[in-house]
Amino acid sequence: MDEYSRFVDWDKMDVTVQSQDAKELTCTEFQELKQLARQGYWAKNHLLRAKVYHKLISNIPCRTVTPDANVYRDIVVKIVGKRSSSSLPLPEFVDNSLVPTYCLNAEGIGAARKIILCVANQFPDISFCPALPSVVALLLHYSKDEAECFEQVCRILACNDPSKRLIDQTFLAFESSCMTFGDLVNKYCQAAHKLMVAVSEDVLEVYSDWLRWLFGELPMVYIARVFDVFLVEGYKVLYRVALALLKFFHKVRAGQPMESDSIQQDIRAFVRDIAKCVSPERLLEKAFAIRLFSRKEIQLLQMANEKALQQKGITVKQKSYGFSMFCIVFCRQNVHLAVHAENFKSEIVSVKEMRDIWSWIPERFALCQPLLLFTTLEHGCSLSRFYSHSEGHEPTLLLIKTTAKEVCGAFLSTDWGERRRGGNKLSFFGTGECFVFRLQPEVERYEWVIIKHPELAATGSEPENHASPPSSSLSSGSILSDASDRLSPFLSARHFNLPSKTASMFMAGSSECIIIGGGDGQALYLDADLNHGRTGHCDTFNNQPLCSESFQISVLEVWGFRD
Repeated sequence: MDEYSRFVDWDKMDVTVQSQDAKELTCTEFQELKQLARQGYWAKNHLLRAKVYHKLISNIPCRTVTPDANVYRDIVVKIVGKRSSSSLPLPEFVDNSLVPTYCLNAEGIGAARKIILCVANQFPDISFCPALPSVVALLLHYSKDEAECFEQVCRILACNDPSKRLIDQTFLAFESSCMTFGDLVNKYCQAAHKLMVAVSEDVLEVYSDWLRWLFGELPMVYIARVFDVFLVEGYKVLYRVALALLKFFHKVRAGQPMESDSIQQDIRAFVRDIAKCVSPERLLEKAFAIRLFSRKEIQLLQMANEKALQQKGITVKQKSYGFSMFCIVFCRQNVHLAVHAENFKSEIVSVKEMRDIWSWIPERFALCQPLLLFTTLEHGCSLSRFYSHSEGHEPTLLLIKTTAKEVCGAFLSTDWGERRRGGNKLSFFGTGECFVFRLQPEVERYEWVIIKHPELAATGSEPENHASPPSSSLSSGSILSDASDRLSPFLSARHFNLPSKTASMFMAGSSECIIIGGGDGQALYLDADLNHGRTGHCDTFNNQPLCSESFQISVLEVWGFRD
């Protein structure tokens, strides 16, 4: 075997998939590297993969002072002492994560624990990093010795390129990534999300496992293929693969009884045994088939979720009574905690139906509880009163019950005060987080047109949208400033090159009417007296009407989100 085989137990490796054909990697262009990584160019050559990892990690921009191999040689004896490496305790920040064996030999397993302890010594600012044991164990496969592996891990942790996020090192970053993954599942894996809501009391608890699926449960040959692409493309690859895993889980297990008492355990078992039904190549193919998935969107969504957590004071994982526990106001917690049966009262929806709606909304707003702002039963059928009670609240939830007992509604991401931007004209606003839904006679949710049909985000000139804020450069600096003052910045209409002004319509209001939806899709029109409404066909949601084409309103409610 090659010089990088010191820590590998080759009896446990599937050597039939390894090729020793001489290969070299000469390209340096990002696009070419990306294609080679996705195709698995170095996946079947252990020596070549080791050299590629060394090259890619050496090129990571790092802090001026980053611990290297010499530092490891200086500190390892002092930190480890005469203790057996197999009995070394791991630092608290790995959150009880085990060191995966990944076909390592006994020396490799001991080396992983020593390296993790030395990393903890050199990075005192790391407070939460459960993925670290898996990263260390994987890189030992492609390191000549412990010191080289330590240096590579340190370079990944010390990356200071704001556009190249690699590994979460704080509870705030970790938890916001879990919320972000939940948001992405809600948009891109709706069938799987519906299953999670049906079988789990705490949806976010399931999604908080997403990094464990990758760095812990996924077999060695799979995580190595993911890591190949991760080192080239960054963090977004992890989201893609986790979404693909969830899609495959739903496809394989849908309609079957759970194998355990916990959906979390079922998903973990599925990921561990994924080789039975999905190859590494098929997994990556599925991951990269997910459309409308950009680093920009992830950055902005992650930042919005971090801001929401900070505002709630959720920044660290606290301890209580000798065991780890999440902060008392935990993210999403359980929709049963957000929508209290004893405190919630609506004339349109039941507690269960409101909890169903709550499972659809973005994770950062699920930190809040519903607050009734306006109801026609109390405030009358006045559009001006509708506006006066709704303005100043962002987002809001609109619920409508017709005289035919149909129930529909909309999640509206933007303050109704934005309608004034157009002066006396009917101006459209809102973002891609908006959606409409129907609860009666059957439950259905409809996404915005660009979410369902990303091909409409065609290249071309920026659309003229007088209702949108002025377009700004999407450099990293402008992203930071823009995201700080908008609740829904990442799917703002101005971030897309839309084919026409009408394609970005979602919500509009004037003294004469309210329009929800638009473009070429399903639209909901409400008259000024809030007694009558109608729907129009559009492809923004789909061909099925929300309710009768023309209807009389029995009750209309507007709900806000209370901290």
